[in-house]
Amino acid sequence: MMNTPLIITVAPNGAYKTREQHPEVPLTAADLAKTAKECLDSGASMIHMHVRKPDGKHFLDAHAYTEATAAVRKAVGQELVVQVTTEAAQVYQPHEQMRVARETAPEAISVGLREILKPEVPEADIQSFFTWLKQSNVMTQIILYDVADVQAWQGLLASGVIPANKWFLLFVLGRYSAGQTSSPIDLLPFLNAHDDAHPWAMCAFGPQENACAMAAASLGGHARVGFENNLFLKSGEPAASNAALVDQVCQGAAALGRPLATAHDIRGMFLN
Repeated sequence: MMNTPLIITVAPNGAYKTREQHPEVPLTAADLAKTAKECLDSGASMIHMHVRKPDGKHFLDAHAYTEATAAVRKAVGQELVVQVTTEAAQVYQPHEQMRVARETAPEAISVGLREILKPEVPEADIQSFFTWLKQSNVMTQIILYDVADVQAWQGLLASGVIPANKWFLLFVLGRYSAGQTSSPIDLLPFLNAHDDAHPWAMCAFGPQENACAMAAASLGGHARVGFENNLFLKSGEPAASNAALVDQVCQGAAALGRPLATAHDIRGMFLN
């Protein structure tokens, strides 16, 4: 697993971060393009991209995604995989999340399983959505917040509700911990429950984000870092940019002897 190239995804803005929290949080398509180029140059191979309304609030909108993707592509070409999100952010409902995915038809997308797996959502709709993702060759990352999510995911696969595919998992460390701060030890329950059927990555909250990324890298996983969940360097000092957080992971990967993935590598892993 240590020979598998490490996928470093940058999550530069998320649904909630503001310029008041950090002046370099990218909010516009132009901001995202600039950040994408900086993070590519630092070693990232994927960008997890949120778009915002003019007032800075979270937005799920196909036109906005298309506009932001075009700006990023102009800045980096095909050298980054562009992943959009279906995150609800306490605003959108499952049918809206699934609809914007279909309307956008992106190269890559992230889907929070617990946001889609709701009592009001018929199982047939879940099956239809994930079948569409597979048939449309959308590189899909499934966001899992705890062991219960992992078990629900495995159950859906086993029952055939979700078809076999080259899915990519994301383990969110410390989402429900005190103060929402993460530690590398938070990775262990996920790995104990994971069946190794699909590649996985982690994201983490707070200044131990880099330590969590190194734990994942040393165990054959992948890493997502950035201002969405953390504004601090491993020293505890504020990070100057998203690229600075990416750079830390690259330095750690070099120390571990783990090669870095390119966008071409990622497409080879996940696209049919």
